[in-house]
Amino acid sequence: MFFVDVLETESLGNRSYLAGGARSAVVVDPPRDIDRVVAAAARRGVRITAVAETHVHNDYVTGGLELARLTGARYLVPAGAQVAYARVAVDDGDVEPVDTGLELRAVATPGHTPHHTSYVLHEAGRAVAAFTGGSLLIGAVGRPDLVEPRLTEELARAQHASAHRLADRLDDAVSVLPTHGFGSFCSATASGGEQSTIGAERAANPALVQDVETFVRELLAGLDDVPAYYAHMAPVNSEGPAPLDLTEPRRADADEIARRLAAGEWVVDLRSRVAFAAGHVAGSLNFEVDGQLATYLAWLIPWGRPVTLLAHGPDDLARAQRELARVGIDRPAAAAVGGPDDWIAEGSRPASFRRATFAELATARRDDEGVVVVDVRRAAERAHGWVRGSVHLPVHEIHRRLDEVPPGTVWVHCAGGMRAAVAASVLDAAGREVVAVDDGFAAAAEAGLPVVTSSDAPAA
Repeated sequence: MFFVDVLETESLGNRSYLAGGARSAVVVDPPRDIDRVVAAAARRGVRITAVAETHVHNDYVTGGLELARLTGARYLVPAGAQVAYARVAVDDGDVEPVDTGLELRAVATPGHTPHHTSYVLHEAGRAVAAFTGGSLLIGAVGRPDLVEPRLTEELARAQHASAHRLADRLDDAVSVLPTHGFGSFCSATASGGEQSTIGAERAANPALVQDVETFVRELLAGLDDVPAYYAHMAPVNSEGPAPLDLTEPRRADADEIARRLAAGEWVVDLRSRVAFAAGHVAGSLNFEVDGQLATYLAWLIPWGRPVTLLAHGPDDLARAQRELARVGIDRPAAAAVGGPDDWIAEGSRPASFRRATFAELATARRDDEGVVVVDVRRAAERAHGWVRGSVHLPVHEIHRRLDEVPPGTVWVHCAGGMRAAVAASVLDAAGREVVAVDDGFAAAAEAGLPVVTSSDAPAA
């Protein structure tokens, strides 16, 4: 009897898989922090004999190379991938034994990348599960625009063909087990759920129900922003990532924190947005450890800029360090735990700013027509409705576009509050008077704010 264990990396919207039988197993698309994988195999009492990559990843640093080195497993990487290390080059149709009666069969599924390969698990010759990586997702497909802009349409067409290739050769009951699609920006559109089968995808996935021209047109029209750090992931994965180092960073005192800020380094406060707004080190930025820390910090920070982490306690610091290492921010320059009283140099005072609701914003607007409203959602979100008169500056761009923020007190909002807090901290560090709207966007209309929903209405 076979098993498939899911290893979730919720903050990045990805899944890895440990699949096998009584004695041995294969790992598909492992995360950077492979200790989780080793622990899962130990719980099962199995030996990892193979590690399989569906593609050279664009959104995170793989742990595959180190996992294969550590366990002695065969490292399966698509033959078309250009990598600088020794591996088992996998071609379409190749078969990898997993355990007695279990084998993995490679299926070329280009589209997310030109070399993308899916793996179908067979038990006693019968297909039971398809590890589809960034090809066929749940209700969607992996985006085709992460490799080279000139290849985007060609890869979109390949995604359509690859989805059909899987559907044409697999029975309805076969499980679909993708790597992306659970919040990952590698998904071309929103995912359709937590689990699926070939039959469910055959009935509803756009790649399988639309003709190729309609599919390509709608896929390309719906592509969202690409996180800036993605540009650094494939080169790292192609070269061969270094082993993960999660040893504790060197602790910094208040004077060192001040010196690092003065030198233009990033000091990141990991506490909740409520605590940060109430009091923080002037010039520090707020990325909650419980938010999408890795995605948004890696998206905003100038790549390679030293970062110092401030955390409430050592557990939060360790969590943040693990999260950031998954996207290649390996070693914080320094760290500190505690609170503002521990981090602020003698003679200085904590900075702070207001938090508010959309109802309070509506009241402020009635009292003062000069209120500045900045919407930091992505363009795809804003297209469904925005507060009339608001300035659109996506959170991942705001630190580079501060000169576009009109004068006055800035009320900044997103869809729920987390990204507004990030943007508010950026504006606060730049010396602006800011109010962070910590509220769901649905409350804007309920509060009486004029929300524009027509696609042909002026955006400002």
